[in-house]
Order: sequence, then C-alpha cells, then structure tokens
Amino acid sequence: MAQTDNKKFFENLTGAGKAIAVLTSGGDAQGMNAAVRAVVRMGIYVGAKVYFVHEGYQGMVDGGDNIKEATWESVSSMLQMGGTVIGSARCKDFRTHEGRLKAAHNLVQRGITNLCVIGGDGSLTGANLFREEWSGLLAELVQQGLIDEEAAQKYSALHIVGMVGSIDNDFCGTDMTIGTDSALHRIIEVVDAIMTTAQSHQRTFVLEVMGRHCGYLALVSALACGADWVLIPEMPPEDGWEEKMCQKLSTRSRGSRLNIIIVAEGAIDRHGKAITSSIVKDLVVQRLGFDTRVTILGHVQRGGTPSAFDRILASRMGVEAVLALLETTANTAACVVSLCGNQSVRLPLMECVQMTQEVQKAMDEKRFEEAVRLRGRCVSYVLFSNFNVAVLNVGAPAAGMNAAVRSAVRVGISEGHKMFAVSDGFEGFRKGQVNIYFYIPILITVQQVLNSVAYMGDIQELQMCFTYERNSGTQRHKTLIFGKISVAMCLLQLCEARSSYEEFCIPLCMLPATISNNVPGTNLSIGADTALNAIVEFNSVMDKNTNINFLGMTQRYLVIKTDFIYQLYSEEGKGVFDCRKNVLGHMQQGGAPSPFDRNFGTKIAAKAMQWITKKLNESYRKGRVFANTEDSACLLGMRQRAMVFQPVVQLKDKTDFVHRIPKEQWWLKLRPLMKILAKYKISYDVSDSGQLEHVVLNRPKESEAMAAI
Repeated sequence: MAQTDNKKFFENLTGAGKAIAVLTSGGDAQGMNAAVRAVVRMGIYVGAKVYFVHEGYQGMVDGGDNIKEATWESVSSMLQMGGTVIGSARCKDFRTHEGRLKAAHNLVQRGITNLCVIGGDGSLTGANLFREEWSGLLAELVQQGLIDEEAAQKYSALHIVGMVGSIDNDFCGTDMTIGTDSALHRIIEVVDAIMTTAQSHQRTFVLEVMGRHCGYLALVSALACGADWVLIPEMPPEDGWEEKMCQKLSTRSRGSRLNIIIVAEGAIDRHGKAITSSIVKDLVVQRLGFDTRVTILGHVQRGGTPSAFDRILASRMGVEAVLALLETTANTAACVVSLCGNQSVRLPLMECVQMTQEVQKAMDEKRFEEAVRLRGRCVSYVLFSNFNVAVLNVGAPAAGMNAAVRSAVRVGISEGHKMFAVSDGFEGFRKGQVNIYFYIPILITVQQVLNSVAYMGDIQELQMCFTYERNSGTQRHKTLIFGKISVAMCLLQLCEARSSYEEFCIPLCMLPATISNNVPGTNLSIGADTALNAIVEFNSVMDKNTNINFLGMTQRYLVIKTDFIYQLYSEEGKGVFDCRKNVLGHMQQGGAPSPFDRNFGTKIAAKAMQWITKKLNESYRKGRVFANTEDSACLLGMRQRAMVFQPVVQLKDKTDFVHRIPKEQWWLKLRPLMKILAKYKISYDVSDSGQLEHVVLNRPKESEAMAAI
C-alpha cells in the first residue's frame, strides 16, 4: 500500500509557498496558449501562486502591470486560440546586464523564483543566463538598497524550466515543438487547395515555406503531399541539381498533370548560394516550358487555431513543466521539457541549446552531412529484387491509409520488389482481386480515404487462393496489411493455421489504421489524429456559432452515446442553460487526413518495407520463401519512445477480444490530467513523469530498434 501511495501526487509534491511565472518569448506559435493554460491551472492546483509575464522578457524588465497574478478563470476559453494571449516580444533590454537586473528586482518584489519560459533556443538561452547570474544580481540589488539581505537569502535560487514553442521544429532534443503540427496543417491545407487548380491547368506550383535555418516544415510537408522536389538548407542539392530536377518533373509525360515543388526560405546550394522560389520557377519555365506559379505562404503558417496534437502536446508539457519546477533543488540544472516518441522527457537545457547551435555551425562551415546527422537519422535503402509483396486494407477506412499505401508501394518498388494491390481486403484476396501497382495510379492518393471490407472468410478458401497464386507463378512472398484490431485477430488465425497450410508461411506485417486507436501493441494508429481534429473543429464551430457546449464522454479515444448525459443536463439545467446533443458519426472517418496521419503513415510504411526486405532475405531458401517463426508475423507500432515490431502472437494476452480493446491503454492516464485542468480534485500518478537525462542518451530504445530492422 505504501508503494501505491508513493506514486500519488498530493502525498509527495506541493507548491504551497512557491510562486511561478510563465512567459512566452520570441516568435509566436499555435499551442502556446494551451501551454500557458496548463502551467497556470496545474500551478494553482498544487497550491502555488502563478503569474503572467506579459510581452515576454520586455514585460519582465518593465515590471508593473506586465506581471500579474493569474487565476483559474483567467485562462478559460483560450485552449483553442492561436498565438499567445499574454503577448510575446523580442527584447533587446534583457540582453544587457542592466535589463536583467531590473527583471530580477521585479521578480523578487513578487517572490517569484520559478520561471517557465515558452520560446525558442534564444529565449531559453537567455533564461539560463539569467539563472546563472541570479545570485550576483541579488547581491547588486542589496548593494543598491533595492532589497534587503533577508529577501536575498529567501529568494537565493532561481529555477528554470523551458518549453520549446517554435513552428520550425528547429530545437534539438525533442521530436516535436509546440506549433509545428499546426503550421503543417496550414501548409497542407494550402497544398491540397492548390493541387486541384494545378491539375486542372496542368501547372507547376513552387511553394515557399518558412525555415530560414531549418527545413523540417518543407521536408515533412513534401512527404505529406507527395511533392515532386524539395529544397532544404540542411541538405543542399549536389551540383547539377537543376538537370536532375527537370528530369524528374518531365515524368509528367507519363500521365501526371501537375508538379509540386516545395522550397524552404533558407534553401541554398553546396556553395552557399541562395535558391529562391523565383529561381526555381524561372528554371522550370526556361528548361521545360511548364506553366509555373509561385506561392509564398509567409506568416499564414503561424496563424489559425492550434491542431489537436498541439493542444494535447502543450497541455502535457505544461503539466510536466510544473512537476519539474516542484522537484527542483538549488543544484538542479535548468531543463527543457521534450517529447521523445510518445513520452515526455526532461533534458538539460544547455545541452539541447548547444546541439542546436552546432547544427547552425556545421551548416555555416558547409559540413552538411554533419548537420543532417545532428538534426536526425537518415534512411538509406539497399536494393533487392524478385520478391512479390501484396498490400491490402482491412476494416473501416481511416484517414492516412493512402499515404501509408503510397509510401509502402514506392519504397517497395525502389527496393526492387513487385508490388501488388489487393482490393476489398481479405475478401478481395479470396476473389482474386489482385493487381500490380505502378507509380502512376498512386500519384494523387495522399489526400483521399480508402474503403475496404473487413472480412477474411474461410481459412481453407484463403489457402486455396494462396496455393493458386503459387502454382500460377505469382506467389505473394510477403503481405503488408493495414487495419484495426480485427486485422490482429485475422493474423493470429493465419499464424495458427501455418502448421496446416504452408502457404501462410510468409512474412506478414500489420500497420495499425483505425480512428478508435484501440489496436494493442501501439500507442498511436493511422487516422486517430484526423478524427480528433474533426472533433476539435466541430466543437470550435459549436462554440462560435451557438455558444452551446458539446456534451459527451470518451471511450476508446473518441465518442460514445450521450443520451444519459443529455437527459441529466436537460433536467438539472432547467432555467439555467439549454442542452443539445450532437453525434459526429462517420464524419470523423472522412475528409483530408491531417499532416500527422500522412507523415505517420508514410514513416511506418517505409519502416515496414525495410523490415519486409530483411525478413524476405532471411527466409529465402532454395528459390522459395518459408517463414514460420513468431517474429515473421508482426505489428509495427509506436511504443512510448520507439517504433517496435511486435509478434502478433504476443498480443494475444494483451487484448480483450470480447470488447475489442487492449487490456492496457496509455491514454487513460490523460484522464486525471483532464480532470485537474477542469478543476476536479483527484490524485495524480507521477510515476511516469519525465526524469532529467542527457541528450546523447535520449533515444536508446529507438536506436536499438532501428538497428534490428
């Protein structure tokens, strides 16, 4: 029992007597308000005083009304707002010693010794310098008679925790920064709109996106929309890139009616010469004669409402930041709350800043390979040939399936495999609806949603289909399957039938694709993020147009029937408020997939194809493929920090087949957090909170997982 109590929040952490200041600095980013809200409410929840610092460091230097105590109500109705309601500014005064001295005086006057900074590497570096100078600044204030010795002793230590708010995702140590996903939403919305007019007029569009020193937005948006060419500052093209790009664009003669080129605003060539969108346009017009237009997105990327991902990420980071401040001591180094996979971690602030600065230094010195290595891992492909791989979708449609199929097919073709598409899931397999996949049929499928049938049929009939294909010379050496929990059940049946039917002794890989996010063995599924965004957008419309709250409860990540809640609130709210019931239904399945789902599907499908190639070569003996081990039928999913291939037979004990859900679901841990931020009194388990660790040791599990692929 003592061990259980040790995990609970109230018995171990309290903010009584502490004061926390929260500020946003530098460029604004969608999701900053969600982070501010989480810091304020979590701080008040634990008994601390929380202060707003308006206008960033400038407000800290100026003091006065720029530093105000926050209340629970002061952060209401700001979760869905873009930008930052407490203001942000780039402050020259804070860069001077005199400015930091004024800031220290303003904080000591209010008893503030805990600072939560939301901004980029420059803002966080300034906060760390402020912390290092704190004792000296207090000594100066004592000498000048602005504070007494007692105050200097009482407030002798300043604690700093940072959260990275930047749409560029240019901070080393975290997978995603606050605002990046929302910026990708703005870019993809524009690309999706442009592609229709580009296809109508057979045009080439050159899109310039933000990223003066970091090409993340350009690279990931290019992956998400299936762009023909991308130019980023970290990886300048080799000499002669103009000819290669024009050669790639000339594939329009094979049936394509449009070309999309995405250029980061800081794109350069190998000699450091800028590659602008205008240069790219002129090149295409002169060499190919294509009707080419330039679109510069600019600050549109910073605007709009935050995505569901950014709201959740910022809320989790804000709570983690308060926990980190409560656990700090005088000797604790300043840390930054980061995201590794699906897990919050705390990293030394200056280690992350130093690594971020090393990226820019490597780029300035034209060590581009080193810059790419510091940004993240690169994928290299080894070519193999003479294997047939089938791709099929099983179950209800999920947004992002097409992006995953496109990635799997193209990576498979690049590795020398012959790729086949199976229509209508397992039912299509039984009927022989198998067609070879080429590049052209998948040029514009990234925006669309697939539909298929979740029916496997009789094992013997399916075995006969496999046998026919083997005898006719079109044997499927490998099958890649997208779907929900029913697919895991089907794969279990196939594995159990291997002893009786040799045709099933081939590598099998499942990728989770369901809006319900209820597949065991993975924290995330393709389609869930799009569904969440659909719900968030619906609620925003309801709030703006009718001022009627959407009432509901959560189950399996999404929405269940609300009849009881509707009747309860209708009866109890008579004379006070009205109640309405809304059921979103299948609206959550359709529409264009979110950038997260497109990129998540693209990445896991590419990793799955790498795993496929490895297994095919391991199991290829005497002219045939024979794979009957447990690890030859796997689910690829995100498990905390890493992408993990887990044998489906191991998932049997982790699955509640009656209710079609995993026995343990990570997102249920968010429910106490939701209640805390809604002012409920509840115990909060902090056993899974992030611990301070070094940047170089940040990703051991994923590194090992990638080495095993």
